[in-house]
Amino acid sequence: MTFAKLNPRHIQNFSAATILEPHWGYADRALPCTSDAGSCAYLDVVYASHDRGMLYSGIMWCAIGGILLIWAIYRQVASSANYSIAATSYPCGLRRVKNTLAAFSRRYLLPDAARVIFGRTTRLQVLVLTLLVGYLLIFSFVGISYHTWTTPVSSVPGLYQTRSSIGPWADRVGIFAFALTPLSVMLSSRESFLSLITGLPYQSFNFLHRWLGYIIFVQSSLHTIGWCIVELRLYQPQPSVGIEWITQTYMVWGIVAMILLLLLFVLSTPWGIKFTGYETFRKLHYVLAMVYIGACWGHWKQLKCFLLPSLIFWFLDRGARFVRTAILHHRLDHPGIFALKAVKAALTRFPDQEGGDVIRLDLDSAQDPWAIGQHYYLCFTQSSIWQSHPFTPLNAPIVEKGKVKHSYLIRAKGGETKKLASLAAQGNLETPVILTGAYGDDITNGLTPQTNIICIAGGTGITYVLPVLLELARQSIPPTRKIELIWVIRHSSNTAWIGPELDLLQKARKSLNLHIKIFATRDVNSMPLSINDHAPCNLSGLDMDEKVIGVSQSSLSPTSCDCEKPAPVEKLGGGKQDGGKHPDLLNLVNSFLQDTVEGPTTVFASGPGGMISDLRDIIAICNSGPKVWKGKQRFDVDLMYDDRLEW
Repeated sequence: MTFAKLNPRHIQNFSAATILEPHWGYADRALPCTSDAGSCAYLDVVYASHDRGMLYSGIMWCAIGGILLIWAIYRQVASSANYSIAATSYPCGLRRVKNTLAAFSRRYLLPDAARVIFGRTTRLQVLVLTLLVGYLLIFSFVGISYHTWTTPVSSVPGLYQTRSSIGPWADRVGIFAFALTPLSVMLSSRESFLSLITGLPYQSFNFLHRWLGYIIFVQSSLHTIGWCIVELRLYQPQPSVGIEWITQTYMVWGIVAMILLLLLFVLSTPWGIKFTGYETFRKLHYVLAMVYIGACWGHWKQLKCFLLPSLIFWFLDRGARFVRTAILHHRLDHPGIFALKAVKAALTRFPDQEGGDVIRLDLDSAQDPWAIGQHYYLCFTQSSIWQSHPFTPLNAPIVEKGKVKHSYLIRAKGGETKKLASLAAQGNLETPVILTGAYGDDITNGLTPQTNIICIAGGTGITYVLPVLLELARQSIPPTRKIELIWVIRHSSNTAWIGPELDLLQKARKSLNLHIKIFATRDVNSMPLSINDHAPCNLSGLDMDEKVIGVSQSSLSPTSCDCEKPAPVEKLGGGKQDGGKHPDLLNLVNSFLQDTVEGPTTVFASGPGGMISDLRDIIAICNSGPKVWKGKQRFDVDLMYDDRLEW
């Protein structure tokens, strides 16, 4: 932007200036001011307000950087600590304080907050958003002198125009909109720099990314409205001043940026996503966001200090995705640097007329093992190379002959997964797959030998919790440690999805001190069925909650087979027309906690949003900071969850 274009707007005479005073993020100021007294006073407010706005933006970013630095140091110290049995049998010192504060925060910050407004989001996330909004609200107004100046129009004798603090205030909210753009990009990145520092999965930042986008839209709208009032109403003479203003290049780019931001806002609403489809929305979001940043650069390039990092973060994210994929699929036995080859995956189809077929994928990949709880993005090239979907391997990562086996469960509801089910239904037993990952952190990191574990899953959510149990089955478990699996499915036949893995857990039940409870929500309770689709070999010695409903012990022969006693399925449905009912998770969790001997408890959960919301409330009630401080570790209950799945 040239000074000639700024002269009418900023009423500065650059030809008479002896000094050009630089201002970061703004046009240089011509000194001394040769305009009338009111105009010079107005310019004082404009430049002082802008400088303070840049300062407040810097303070905001320093605070964010400081929090991330402290978080990174804490994670490093915590990961290097020696968690011996003696050290963790009773919390003391800093550990005691940490556990007490953690239990206290879970009790009050874990449940959902104002679900009607924020959806299924924890109070902690809403608290972080509230703190950010509070800072922006305060410093959008602080440091501005609010006055009104009536100044003469030099070109039209007898005509006056009004100069007010609306302009400086509109500039302030515009600065904050620019300053928040890099943070918004960071919160949306799959190759998340924030996840690397905090250990939180990238999807946990989606809520803040979405609401930060809303904030930027509101700020940009207020910035636009403020300057429209100034240029189209307060400045005189009209309409010549307004026409001259709106036709300037920087204003054309400003209009383009605002239109793009409006499209981003509308398309990101639930109605917009439903209308376009999620995949279309996601790709439009990528393109529109980058063009929007370019338009912002054209509108006010003096603030490129915020726009350039946004572009860098976006391109780093895309580049890192490509590198991850290339590393996984590069074939050493093929010449050439671009010798990439998709992995062949075996398909197994489980028909389901109610919720969509379930497909099991099994494949082998030459790679390093992933961490428990991490997931991969899978692209099914037979249907489309432009889409990929996140899935969690249901097996433990074990390297055999230089390869790691992957097994996935996929609920085919629509889109690419529906096409995959159609391929399996047509008799295709293999399909090429491109993997990208692994993403996420080790969800078992920080578990001590005394930590009791309860795994709760709904439907295909079993893939999130099953690797935890399979990994524990390979370890030596203290006799006082209690472990339980609660799996809620629609029908007893659904257990066939993970038949081999359930067999492994079945054999390790005694050594793991593992209790398996499976609930079929839509099966009639008079039709008992075990996970192996046959009656148990022997019910003697089983707990009451493990007995198969409707089958008497006397009707079964203990010598009919020599297999392990399979865990039965408790059927909760009332008939074909019954939608099914879910088990009482509150009683199940409370019963588990009351039976623990010592140590804290970690709950691993995956399923639909309703189940996760219920569990947040349940776990919050189970936590008690004062009791943990007194050494009652039973009231220190953590929750690790993945709510991307449905029943």
